[in-house]
Amino acid sequence: MSMTNPLAGPSGPGKYSTRTDKLSLGSTSYGDDTAALNTAAPKSKTRGSADDVGGRPASPATQTPITKLFDPSQRPDEAANAGTDIGDGPGSSALMMQSQFANSKVSDSLAELLPYDSTGEINILYQQAKARGM
Repeated sequence: MSMTNPLAGPSGPGKYSTRTDKLSLGSTSYGDDTAALNTAAPKSKTRGSADDVGGRPASPATQTPITKLFDPSQRPDEAANAGTDIGDGPGSSALMMQSQFANSKVSDSLAELLPYDSTGEINILYQQAKARGM
């Protein structure tokens, strides 16, 4: 047991510091605790839902080759900013994605939240948005 000097207090961080909370960290190597954990409970004998079953690929990452940072482009004829609305190449419409909020109104979104409004704040916001035609 380590003694601390009552006038100096506990030692600070460093090579010669001592613990004052009597905490034991157990083993100092990873393998010592692992052996005890492996025997704590019986292991499952069947395959679980996390196993590779049902026709799922073994590893999706291994199916597509990785392009390294300084490798030549796999699409040399495509503009670097393709899919954006500026510069050369097709714009964002080429991505064929539609926003679910493109034509929706704020009041429509707030109306969906009304059943969950416990404070009345959403109802106030809904009424204000409806009055403004939003």
